[in-house]
Amino acid sequence: MSKKKSPQTDENSGSWAAPEGSWASSAANRKSMLGNRNRDTSPELALRRLVHAAGLRYRVAAKPLAKMRRTADMVFRPTRIAVFIDGCYWHGCPDHFVQPKTNPEYWENKIGGNIRRDRETDQRLTDEGWLVLRFWEHQPAEECAAIVEDAVRTRRQALGTGRRRRA
Repeated sequence: MSKKKSPQTDENSGSWAAPEGSWASSAANRKSMLGNRNRDTSPELALRRLVHAAGLRYRVAAKPLAKMRRTADMVFRPTRIAVFIDGCYWHGCPDHFVQPKTNPEYWENKIGGNIRRDRETDQRLTDEGWLVLRFWEHQPAEECAAIVEDAVRTRRQALGTGRRRRA
């Protein structure tokens, strides 16, 4: 019985080759990147847990604007607040981001594009009357939760959208 070769294995040399259109520089790199979560990360869960415990309700991984192809980590629709928890690597944290040595041109363009997209998202939401709150993944969840709670309560008062209580 012959062993099937992975589609990422070069038939001639037996070495790994990236699938067509892939950015991965190695099989290990590809596996690592495929394992990265785009929602429900530890920093997100910690923040959501604290905000929920404070009695605030929100949408998770939702589009703030229907025609926008971007999702916020937490969305408070009545008060128009969008919360983003940005990963230090993917969003170019000034304190923690380190430029990769492998394939640096690709990563410079990728991370730079993410930063530009973040700024464009912020501007579009602000223009539509939204408050955008961005936090780095390394910021303490308690600090972020306090900021979110204060913003929601302040905007509720300003907009007159306090929570209705059921009898």
